[in-house]
Amino acid sequence: MIISVRAKPGAKKPGIERLEDGSYVVRVAARAIEGAANAALQQALAAEFNVAASHVRLVSGAKSKIKRFEIPDSR
Repeated sequence: MIISVRAKPGAKKPGIERLEDGSYVVRVAARAIEGAANAALQQALAAEFNVAASHVRLVSGAKSKIKRFEIPDSR
């Protein structure tokens, strides 16, 4: 499945919030420097959906706050 994520890097309180429209707001402590925030987003989404981080793939938005991730259906 592909999900839309609004990234909030440098957050004091990391967490994931699902919005009514089905998208997510993901707060991570990592700053948006050299891909650190994207890696932290990948880890957070993997934990949320109970899949390996290597299976979570950034589809679009590498340098944007609005991103799309592909996550395999957990079975």
